[in-house]
Amino acid sequence: MKIFADSALSFISERPDATERSRAWSIFETLGLPTTSDEVWRYAPLGELDLDRFLVAPTSTKSADSQFASQLRDQAGLVVRVVDGYYEGSDSLPDGVTVETAERVSSLSGDSILARYESDTFAILNDALTPATTILRVANDVHVERPIVVLNTTSGVASFSRTQIVLGRGASATIVEYFEGGHNALVVPLSEYEVGENASLRLVTYQRLDSSAWHVARTTGFLQRDARLHQAVIGMGAHYNRSRNDAELLGAGSHNELRTTFMGSGAQVHDFRTHQFHKAPRTQSTLLSKGAVAGESRCVYTGLIEIEKGAKRTDARQTNHNLLLSPHAHADSVPNLDIRENDVMCAHASSVGPLDELQLWYLESRGVSRRDAQRLIIQGFFYEMLATLPHDLAHLVEGDVTSTLELMKVDQ
Repeated sequence: MKIFADSALSFISERPDATERSRAWSIFETLGLPTTSDEVWRYAPLGELDLDRFLVAPTSTKSADSQFASQLRDQAGLVVRVVDGYYEGSDSLPDGVTVETAERVSSLSGDSILARYESDTFAILNDALTPATTILRVANDVHVERPIVVLNTTSGVASFSRTQIVLGRGASATIVEYFEGGHNALVVPLSEYEVGENASLRLVTYQRLDSSAWHVARTTGFLQRDARLHQAVIGMGAHYNRSRNDAELLGAGSHNELRTTFMGSGAQVHDFRTHQFHKAPRTQSTLLSKGAVAGESRCVYTGLIEIEKGAKRTDARQTNHNLLLSPHAHADSVPNLDIRENDVMCAHASSVGPLDELQLWYLESRGVSRRDAQRLIIQGFFYEMLATLPHDLAHLVEGDVTSTLELMKVDQ
């Protein structure tokens, strides 16, 4: 790990908070990379990960936006640019919205980043190597009409972006975190969201990194009383795509809806983990994860609903469905419940299987070719996920998913 370590230590030595970063780096060195003997990394291809393939970016490397990023930018009311983890600026800000950066911040939970994510090696690495935290705030009772796009671009380096989004009491906004680029790169973003009392955040995380990238992401939402977080996480790119999405329902009446979607091809691995933690009464969470794997790709879904003692009248539901589009593709589904309260409603369900031959036969009997029948069924499978996206963005994402489907080979 000498090449990566040398670039990391050089980066840390130039930062104004080098002492705190060095402490995080020392903890990372002590822990080392996780192994597949660790249950939470059991299905990850960690044997393929060589950190010495990557260098920590000492500065950002600008590049032109992709066509899709340009389309997203045109639909946005505000664009915030982050390149290789470095905040590069934003458009003129609407009233009630501020964007700032800070070298050293605490988690939105109130703990330090190290304390909050003490068992997460990659989050600790982010604490040591992020250039700064980009903080986006929406003031109390401000309603942002058009989407805000946080445009994350990565060159061929190790990138450690960190974003905090804070919505004040009664505020509402739609925010898109978009990731692209990353040829032969390691991309380790860490994002946190605080949704204030009676506030509403509609959040889309869209990952379209290069197929050679390693992507290890973590997000955490903190929901106050009567807050609403509607979150969609879409993973299309990267060789290894790991996304952990947590929500802590801290105030009575808060509601979290999470939908995760992925499409795997070639030798991709999509690894999704979720944790909905109900700490207050009358909270509600709805989770739906749907994905398809073709070629020799694999997917893993591991979800946990946790209900604390005292979180009475909680309603929590978790569903995971996976399509196998090749006899060589593989899917694992591991739903979990941890309930410490009696007066609750909980449910979980999962399925793994190929396309329905009866549905294919029906379409083919009406003159639809087998290839088109397969495509239509897969599009229908994903429609439930895409239909919930913000109107301004749904047609862009749907078109992108459709073009990706055209390139996927269904072997059954």
